[in-house]
Amino acid sequence: MKDLEIILENKVGTLALMGETLGKNRIGLEGGGVFQNGNTSIAHFLVEESERAKVVLAEVGITVTKINDVIIQKLRQDVSGQLGMFCRKLADESVNILAQYSDHSNQLIVVVDNYEKGKQVSEEWMKKWW
Repeated sequence: MKDLEIILENKVGTLALMGETLGKNRIGLEGGGVFQNGNTSIAHFLVEESERAKVVLAEVGITVTKINDVIIQKLRQDVSGQLGMFCRKLADESVNILAQYSDHSNQLIVVVDNYEKGKQVSEEWMKKWW
């Protein structure tokens, strides 16, 4: 799975066009979100076929600015504060979170500035909590 970082025009129908285009091409979204930022919106979506998604979106004028590796992190729902604890572990290792959302399986999806270091933190977290 990869994260698509997409710039969308902040106007009626743009997200619909994105979703329809991916759907027509049988590219499923596994999680993500869209956040308004002035005249544009920044979207992050989790997909399996990132390169193909980038191509089909470009064909309709939607720009994928970056394809990111992701950390897919399971958190314990029965333990309060898991998000804060996990994010603190990343911060303590000087790993900056660039984007965060959930997938359809209620797992934490994190895009970080240092993927290898973030992955190491995630693996250590899993040993401790699972």
